[in-house]
Amino acid sequence: MTQLEYARRGLITEQMQTAAAAEGVAPEFIRDGIAAGTIVICHNIKHANGTPLPVGAGLRTKINANIGSSSDDTDMQKELEKARIAVKYGADAIMDLSTGGPVDEIRRAVVAETKACIGSVPLYQAALDAVRVKKKAIVDMTVDDIFAGIIKHAEDGVDFITVHCGVTRSTVDRMRNEGRLMDVVSRGGAFTIEWMAYNHQENPLFEHFDKLLEITKEYDMTLSLGDGFRPGCLADATDRAQIQELIILGELTQRAQEAGVQVMIEGPGHMPLNQIQANILLQKRLCHGAPFYVLGPLVTDIAPGYDHITCAIGGAIAAAAGADFLCYVTPSEHLRLPDVQDVRDGVIASRIAAHAADIAKGVKGAMDKDIQMAKCRKKLDWEGQFALALDEDRAREFRANSPVADHGACTMCGEFCAYKVMDDAMKR
Repeated sequence: MTQLEYARRGLITEQMQTAAAAEGVAPEFIRDGIAAGTIVICHNIKHANGTPLPVGAGLRTKINANIGSSSDDTDMQKELEKARIAVKYGADAIMDLSTGGPVDEIRRAVVAETKACIGSVPLYQAALDAVRVKKKAIVDMTVDDIFAGIIKHAEDGVDFITVHCGVTRSTVDRMRNEGRLMDVVSRGGAFTIEWMAYNHQENPLFEHFDKLLEITKEYDMTLSLGDGFRPGCLADATDRAQIQELIILGELTQRAQEAGVQVMIEGPGHMPLNQIQANILLQKRLCHGAPFYVLGPLVTDIAPGYDHITCAIGGAIAAAAGADFLCYVTPSEHLRLPDVQDVRDGVIASRIAAHAADIAKGVKGAMDKDIQMAKCRKKLDWEGQFALALDEDRAREFRANSPVADHGACTMCGEFCAYKVMDDAMKR
């Protein structure tokens, strides 16, 4: 049985116990959330060395880091180093989005070398296999080709897969009728639309959704219902295409849960600050409280080189409003394939956003480290501060690069440090 089926029978599994211990909650809380569809445990039964990842209501906001090769950069060792760095600095999950070089080897190595939860987009696999192996165009993929890619990823131990099931002919029509500045920026969404237009057929993942459920149920993979119509700029946010896709995803969520398959929903994208909370509430209502996994949202389009910051701003607001899983964005977004430093910066930025949101949501234990940090700062306990920092290495580096006198304070205030002045004042 799947975790959802166990939960609905009132049973607590080893994975639920592991998740509960990691979150500091009762196993019954995890079980009941899974049964209600508001919590998922991402863990493929084939991912033997993987740690089950709980995502959902009442839990710590999780962070995903995207890695993956491209046709312009196919270095497998570089992608493995990105995965290691992402995990080192606190990513809960790694999505391998490789589209260049030895993609099968990269994915399998990432699964083998980390205990982190692993996600992927199997449609990329199907497209690559069609082009490279069968010497066909992407539009010549068969339905069997698409499902073969899903099975390959399932067999390799991928814990959750993004599938763009809500990209349908009717949703495309809504986008065309309303008009968009940037049309579709989702790679999987664009592949699907091109295939539908060329073949004059419906999206196979929508039309054959029951077959998709049979495969994912066998491996207890979590379905991450992708946002093929996510807005790629602020001007396209919350339009008819995006909302129509979300309505379809809500309907598919019910079908999946009835079949015993765990589901989370993916969301925008680029979005103005004042639309984020409404989008989270809308998703939760239409998708019956299923966990929400958001890319950003990025709150401005004019910050290339700093989009980890635009992402963190939007992510904090989204998570505080109820989003459960944040996909990081790196400083190199829209510019190039991220390097190792970009991955580190992206992970830390999203962790800041997630932690700030967890404090706002009252997640159990979220405030504890902040209180400890305040106590260490008051005592000028530098080792204590480093140990509590989200990026200990960066904090130590900054401290070490600044000459410090015997007063023990930082070089901002020096001997006039407010902590030291107040310490003397309170002793009088």
